[in-house]
Amino acid sequence: MERTVSPLYAAIDLGSNSFHMWIVRDIAGTVQTLAKIKRKVRLAAGLNSNNELSLDAMQRGWDCLSLFAERLQDIPAANIRIVGTAALRTAVNANAFLSKAEKILGYPIQIIPGEEEARIIYQGVAHTSGGCGKRLVVDIGGASTEVIIGEGFDASALTSLKIGCVTWLERYFKDRALTAANFDTAITAAKAAISPIVEQYQTLGWTTCVGASGTVQALQEIMLAQGMDEIITLAKLKRMQRQAMQYERLEDLDIEGLTLERALVFPSGLSILIAIFESLGIESMTLAGGALREGMVYDMMTQMRHHDVRERTLASLQNRFQLDTGHAAEVTGTALNLLDACQSAWQLEPQARYLLKACAGLHEIGTMVEFKKSGEHAAYLIHHSDLPGFTRAQKHLIGELLRRYREQLSSLPEQHALSAPSATRLLRLLRLAVILCHRRDHCHQPPFTLDVTDNKLSLTLPASWLAANPLTDAELQQEANRQSDMGWPLTLIASE
Repeated sequence: MERTVSPLYAAIDLGSNSFHMWIVRDIAGTVQTLAKIKRKVRLAAGLNSNNELSLDAMQRGWDCLSLFAERLQDIPAANIRIVGTAALRTAVNANAFLSKAEKILGYPIQIIPGEEEARIIYQGVAHTSGGCGKRLVVDIGGASTEVIIGEGFDASALTSLKIGCVTWLERYFKDRALTAANFDTAITAAKAAISPIVEQYQTLGWTTCVGASGTVQALQEIMLAQGMDEIITLAKLKRMQRQAMQYERLEDLDIEGLTLERALVFPSGLSILIAIFESLGIESMTLAGGALREGMVYDMMTQMRHHDVRERTLASLQNRFQLDTGHAAEVTGTALNLLDACQSAWQLEPQARYLLKACAGLHEIGTMVEFKKSGEHAAYLIHHSDLPGFTRAQKHLIGELLRRYREQLSSLPEQHALSAPSATRLLRLLRLAVILCHRRDHCHQPPFTLDVTDNKLSLTLPASWLAANPLTDAELQQEANRQSDMGWPLTLIASE
């Protein structure tokens, strides 16, 4: 039987700091990464005062593209997009670079304007990041920084600023000294570049803020390595600045969680992000799931547009692992009903609802490997899968909840997606929902009520139903004992 293979797509981003190639295919309604190749070219560092690219910088770029060219040979031309950004927009001799680069690759290269780069970045964020309402997107590149406001898949403000971590490195940290004076000068200069858009962006406003850059990713990795949560705030940025200033020179920088690859442009990127936070009055920021390359791919994959990225992710995983979607919907509905009964007393964070929904929808994913250790398999699969729409911390929590969704109960490890009490409460509700739906038929699900007093749960079911369903009765009694033994009181009540 002839096998149908989905076509490959390639997105190549000739950035001012690094060149990236991303090769993917569409599988079960999601994007599967087949290859990611990155080379630190630092093209922007090769621009002189006359905006001419040096031959050395161009040669670094051509050498990189010679590697990329091999992987493009078996991909349909219509599925390949190659773009150049700020450094090539600025270079007066860009054509000299492009002429040889296109011969090496065998495909045309499009130098995109700053606003087009911002539009594509926003599409990458919109297709890979969750949340509703207006979002502010910040992407700090090597020679430009894109700032966007949009809602859903539509951007309402697109700006490309001529500030970047490579150009700021060469301009304000050229002596490689990590002094307060260098940071202050870099921050002040970035604020001056941002000032023309401040009024417009503050007037438009936003609900959530996401960062889509290597600088933001590096910051999040540092914070997690140092035991902080994944939410970036101005206070944490200032803390990072103080840590950097403990070292005299850039080459000595050794902050816990900071990779050697990112260290060189970290202080300059940090300065720009501090300026953006202070200028726009940003309270908090999370890391986006994608940016320019993701936007390029999703522009080519028009079938991937979905009103809710998280819904698309859950549907894709259910399809890929052949989960029983009817049963998943039943468990989800029951879990959310339990949550609604508790919400006024517990006041869980807004994101708790969709995290519980994700867990309920995917709770049987581990059984596709093996039933006996399905919780362990579920945690592994979630931890090692791409989950567009969910942050790294949220993905970690989903995996740990699914590790404990049935039978043996244990405390959750440290996590940063929800407060510890909220995470524990989601686990309690998920386990109850799975038991209440174990007959896999809505007609056999019991009528129940759930009452909450502080941390104590009281689950009431008809005595006649419990008598007619002794296995469920036994499982609920056992669950009440397990949760109570953990210090989470649960009482089962049989009503007449």
